[in-house]
Amino acid sequence: MAELVTLTIDGAQVQAEKGALLIDVCKARGIEIPAFCYYEGLALQAACRMCLVEVEKMPKLQPGCTLPVAEGMVVKTDTPVIHEARKSMLEFLLANHPLDCPVCDKGGECELQDMTFRYGLGESRFLENKHHVDEQQWSPVVFFDRPRCILCYRCVRICDEGVGVDALGVVQRGVVSAIAPSHGDHLECDECGMCIDICPVGALTSGMYRYKTRPWEMNHVGTICTHCSNGCKTTLGVRGGQVIRANNRDHSGINGEFLCVKGRFGWDFVNSTERAQSPMLRTNGRLEPVSWSRALMTVARKLNEVKQRGGRVGFIASNHTSNEENYYLQKLARQGLRSNNIDHHRTGDVVTLIDALAGRTDALATVADLYAAKASLVIASDLAQQQPLLHFQLRANWRHHRSRTYVVTPGPVRERKFAVKSLHAEPGRELDAVESLRDDLSKEPELVILFGDAIQGDAVRRLVAFGDSLGIPVKYVCLLDYSNSRGAIDMGLAPGLLPGYRPVAEAGLEPGMTIAEMLADASLDVLWVVGANPLRNARLAAENAFVVVNEMFLAETAQRADVIFPAASAYEKEGTVTNVCGEVQSLKKALKVMGAKTDLEIFGLVAAEMGIDLGPFQPGAVFEEIRREVRGYNVSLPVIATGGAAQSVPLNGRVPALTRAELIQSARDTLFTSGTLGRYSKNLTSVLEHPGKLYASGIETP
Repeated sequence: MAELVTLTIDGAQVQAEKGALLIDVCKARGIEIPAFCYYEGLALQAACRMCLVEVEKMPKLQPGCTLPVAEGMVVKTDTPVIHEARKSMLEFLLANHPLDCPVCDKGGECELQDMTFRYGLGESRFLENKHHVDEQQWSPVVFFDRPRCILCYRCVRICDEGVGVDALGVVQRGVVSAIAPSHGDHLECDECGMCIDICPVGALTSGMYRYKTRPWEMNHVGTICTHCSNGCKTTLGVRGGQVIRANNRDHSGINGEFLCVKGRFGWDFVNSTERAQSPMLRTNGRLEPVSWSRALMTVARKLNEVKQRGGRVGFIASNHTSNEENYYLQKLARQGLRSNNIDHHRTGDVVTLIDALAGRTDALATVADLYAAKASLVIASDLAQQQPLLHFQLRANWRHHRSRTYVVTPGPVRERKFAVKSLHAEPGRELDAVESLRDDLSKEPELVILFGDAIQGDAVRRLVAFGDSLGIPVKYVCLLDYSNSRGAIDMGLAPGLLPGYRPVAEAGLEPGMTIAEMLADASLDVLWVVGANPLRNARLAAENAFVVVNEMFLAETAQRADVIFPAASAYEKEGTVTNVCGEVQSLKKALKVMGAKTDLEIFGLVAAEMGIDLGPFQPGAVFEEIRREVRGYNVSLPVIATGGAAQSVPLNGRVPALTRAELIQSARDTLFTSGTLGRYSKNLTSVLEHPGKLYASGIETP
């Protein structure tokens, strides 16, 4: 247990951990010590001097952000002397700061503005003309207004320490010091925009948000990012039915303040002019807009006709649709049409991992575990590109707790910068390299193992056996690609498994066809594709098959469709999703796009048109059924409803139907690509780094 000391703050005795910073101790007790340069989790700077406090027996005011508490210390945080010091500091900061609050994007949420209202003078004694430098555009998403900068160095530290990119630095010295990119006049980095959100003033601004609105004019909706599988919370700012910006400044969600470029800027596909906004029906060889009632009736009639004559129906599902939609879709397929031909693009071998861990508890890691674990092993994944939050957690763990990371990859990755050992492994030889680390890993007190799609089938069992042989507690993360890849397999979107990894025999069905088998089946009568694009790199053998597509854009598969239903995105629906670590979180509806319906509504309306009763198709009602019927999903509703994450506990026994190895393949997306969604995001495709490359973000370059 940590040693406690007793000190006095503003006349009240308090106890705190010895060595804790005074600013943190005060904050925990509701006492504000203002600061611009201090930021929790980053190196101490003591540059702004706004946090000055009086300490008994010390002749000068002391900076609270670097002052450790000690036994018997007597501190005052709110006296006339302190107020005068803060006024003086603000006067210096404002000497060259432009007074353009009415047009500054930070207006209304600017820390300098707030402190000036609270402590500042009514007028300045500096009469000289303010120094002016023209605004600079460092990238399509980051702009810099140098006169507004107060040199708090937050942006430099978050880029260097937090993300590990080193894209920003300080040039010149003294009064001409300035923040500047490491590559001359432009950024070459992750384009994550964390420098924008961490900036306390309007020096760094967003290319998407600038000069568009004010924070009080938007509705702020906290939901889950719809891109990768990490499940980051993103707060969408919506005005007039348009998403204007996204951030996570309130540090809510499993990701704290972190968002990658996709979470912060990759939302603009929602506002794309290429969105499908009306159902379409193929007439005389051409797709023509039709009413919802006609499209629904056409699909229902076709499905009923095929069902009555015992035809073949296949469903290709999505990694982006909600748990409720996935569960309802498999009910429609299995109960409504007695078809077990249902599958989705599988990007990691979760099924074999759960089977290999049968009979164990607490063997699957959470996102929080990656920040707390004493040691970690990364196998066959470029985390910084493919799993950015998980990389951020490992890096923060190393910075704050000096955790030990081991890396086994086919090329250079950013984790090598802080790894204690980094090994190169040719594809197929990863476990040989892991075996060579046995002596080092067995000496660790605990371990989290993260592995990509290169480890699948029997290799997963060998990896778990290796972990067991170390004689230490080991947890695992099977890495997946997309926002609900884990929820898709949990909800039974596989030809051999029902929701909760139960055998399809329980439903009186035989295992159905996989995606590849459906595409190759020349006798297929109907193919319903939901939020996927399998025909981008393949062809459908059944030339006369009736194709139904739920989609936001007229991508390759939609071009082949006979009926297109315009679908809502994750930002336009309620429900839940499950991240790569099995943590269930809540989607919140931020806006409504004209003409689109959620996939759950589409499934429910088609079922009703067919005369099939599958129960209500409201997200809340379906999730209650999931909590009852799907093992491991009886999670805490209050935790999810209040924006938290509750880890699901999947089947704790043997899985009856395992995944064939050839069916598992990561899409190899980078920070700047995200399947079809990424193609229609101008923000992602406009940055210099697009499309990016895996195993190219090593030590030398970000």
